[in-house]
Amino acid sequence: MKKILLLAFLITIVFSACRKDFDLIESEGNLTFSKDTVFLDTIFSNKSSSTYRLKVYNNSNQNTFIPSIKLGKGLNSFYRLNVDGKSGKIFQNVEIKSKDSLYIFIEATIDYSKVTNPIYTDSIIFKGNSFIKDVKLVTLVQDAHFLFPSKNLDGIIETISLGRDIDGDDIKINGFYLADNTTWTHTKPYVIYGYCAVPENKTLTIEAGAKIHFHSNSGLIVSKNGTLKINGTLQNKVQIEGDRLEPYFENIPGQWGAIWLRAGSKNHEIKNTLIKNGTIGILIDSIGSTVAPTLKIQNTEIYNHSNYGILARETNIYGSNLVINNAGFSSLACTMGGTYNFIHCTFANYWNISLRQFPTVLINNFYSYAEGNKQITVPKNLKQANFSNSIIYGNSRIELILDKVEGADFNFNFQNNLILFDDYNNIYSSKPQYQFTNSSNYTQNLFNLTPDFKNTKLNQLIIGKLSSGIQKGNLSKALIVPQDILGVDRTTSPDLGAYQHINFQ
Repeated sequence: MKKILLLAFLITIVFSACRKDFDLIESEGNLTFSKDTVFLDTIFSNKSSSTYRLKVYNNSNQNTFIPSIKLGKGLNSFYRLNVDGKSGKIFQNVEIKSKDSLYIFIEATIDYSKVTNPIYTDSIIFKGNSFIKDVKLVTLVQDAHFLFPSKNLDGIIETISLGRDIDGDDIKINGFYLADNTTWTHTKPYVIYGYCAVPENKTLTIEAGAKIHFHSNSGLIVSKNGTLKINGTLQNKVQIEGDRLEPYFENIPGQWGAIWLRAGSKNHEIKNTLIKNGTIGILIDSIGSTVAPTLKIQNTEIYNHSNYGILARETNIYGSNLVINNAGFSSLACTMGGTYNFIHCTFANYWNISLRQFPTVLINNFYSYAEGNKQITVPKNLKQANFSNSIIYGNSRIELILDKVEGADFNFNFQNNLILFDDYNNIYSSKPQYQFTNSSNYTQNLFNLTPDFKNTKLNQLIIGKLSSGIQKGNLSKALIVPQDILGVDRTTSPDLGAYQHINFQ
């Protein structure tokens, strides 16, 4: 009998304890929040935002429930919530244990045509019989031109043919062709899904101030005899980047594909442009004219690309006031021969996301391919590779490689440059292309001295008063490019690189 009474007593205690754990009372509003306002970063019309988090704290000693949690605009709100693992816009009797917290996840997809103010607001309202509290929600939404491949009646996405592979199969990617000569303006951004292609014999012109945003696995292709003209100005640059506008993605590489100037395309001009956060900033294959540059690129910045800033293959490029930094391979790769002339450029590579095995600037005169188990090397003429009044630097010991094979021309010249080439093991000292005292190839260059960049992590490559490149430029070359990338006159005492120096604060 005593055992039965003892068992009944223990059962009563256990169930009493369980009831205490799960007894709930209505909250009296003793709630606090991790934020009083949740700012969702800028999004494009009808494009989903990232997910943002709000934490709700129950500061009481009681297990409570909140009778109502809802969006202020109810079912008509462009925001959506996930509360305690459930999605919706209105929630009832949401439980929070004593001294515990609750996560609310917030997203938005906003139709710009249905809002009167680009700053879209709402609030999360917490309501009980004795209290009302709210947390504000704020998002900036932008209207944009959205360009994307079409779908046929069977749901098959439009593609672009890139030719055939070694087995004769057609290589295709999701993309679409512009209809004719096209101009993109600055009135509202362009958001590109898939690869946008300029047709043969047509021109894409991008006006000053235009903003181009590429989605993942997207980019721009210019076909044979097609032309790209980007006409930014000093006061109104063109910006080309990914379509994620949140601060976290500000400097994340590899968010989109490449600007691909294909073989036979011609007369490209890029001025006062910022290109960042892709896989390859510019991939250029076209030899075009051996006299006139296939690409003239001036006053342009190229940052944060997971492979190359510029990958050039047997082409002709003229560049001035060009700045490239942070590439997973090389910032500038002049491969398969070609013709290259760079004046007052800054080529840097302070990539720190992974191990980098390539130099900041790579130059070669061949291409290789595999044929069975055999590697075939095909020499190609390097007609010119001229660098003047420039900086070649980075976070490795050797930031310039001249990879030469016999059987083709290898013409190059470096005049008045600051170059990082610390061959401490004398690996390259016996190779002809690295004889820095040879005046046929090298004149008035500085090696392994400080450029004094302002902040390489933030791609601020203006030089300071401690730079070894101050007043070391060749004046005749400077007169070809009389202003630096910021519009500062350099004709009296030219510094090396794309910038005249300043005194850092």
